[in-house]
Amino acid sequence: MNHFTSILALAAALALSTAGASAETTHIFWKDLRPATQAVAEDAGLPMIAAKLPDHGETLSVALQDKTIQLAGYALPVDRDGDLVYQFLLVPWTGACSHMPTPPPNQIVLVTPARPYKMSEAYQPVAITGALKPDMEKSQLFILDGASVIQSGYTVRKADVVGVDTVPDSVILSVNSPWSFLNKKKN
Repeated sequence: MNHFTSILALAAALALSTAGASAETTHIFWKDLRPATQAVAEDAGLPMIAAKLPDHGETLSVALQDKTIQLAGYALPVDRDGDLVYQFLLVPWTGACSHMPTPPPNQIVLVTPARPYKMSEAYQPVAITGALKPDMEKSQLFILDGASVIQSGYTVRKADVVGVDTVPDSVILSVNSPWSFLNKKKN
């Protein structure tokens, strides 16, 4: 009887692990979060400013709702204690929301890591993996020159977060920015 019980327990454990493994991760890019008809920053020759878009950048991609995605971008801490970050905004370029135009909501993801993420600097390049939820949320961001309220179009809760060297579809701004040194490659 004990042998039979342990076989059942092993079968149940294997079934659970294969069920978790069958959730496929879709690697996405920033363009996947906006309507195909919306201009990207490079096309306009300047950063996207939500107020200039017909829908204010509030049209979200519901096709990705609840899908497990992986997206690389730059982390801007919202809730932190020292170098531990409990929540951050993932944005497509360095300097976004702070001394640079704020991306439209459909180009900002509010991320809550599964466990606090150790971050040494703002705009650290990271990749997140988790279930994407189209969800307009406002976050209060404390930056050098005061507080700002930023609206994000997506959330990923319980995200796996890893540091990356580069963001494949990063938007490099041609305008003079106090944050331009962050866009330069490290030797």
